[in-house]
Amino acid sequence: MKAQDKHFKLINSATGYVIYYHTLNGELEKDKIKEELEKVKAQVAIKNNIYIETIFWQEIKDDAPADALAN
Repeated sequence: MKAQDKHFKLINSATGYVIYYHTLNGELEKDKIKEELEKVKAQVAIKNNIYIETIFWQEIKDDAPADALAN
């Protein structure tokens, strides 16, 4: 059984706005996920010309039941 991809959003803590979405392979180990997210965080900070420490990531989890989306 293949692990599902993990979805993350990067948030600017100064504004509270989501500034980037990123998806990683769900089969990656936790250390590798953290390493990849740190790379993405640095790239997003440079691209948006903001201090890297104001950005944090949060995993997007789909907790809604499938039938709730159909209504």
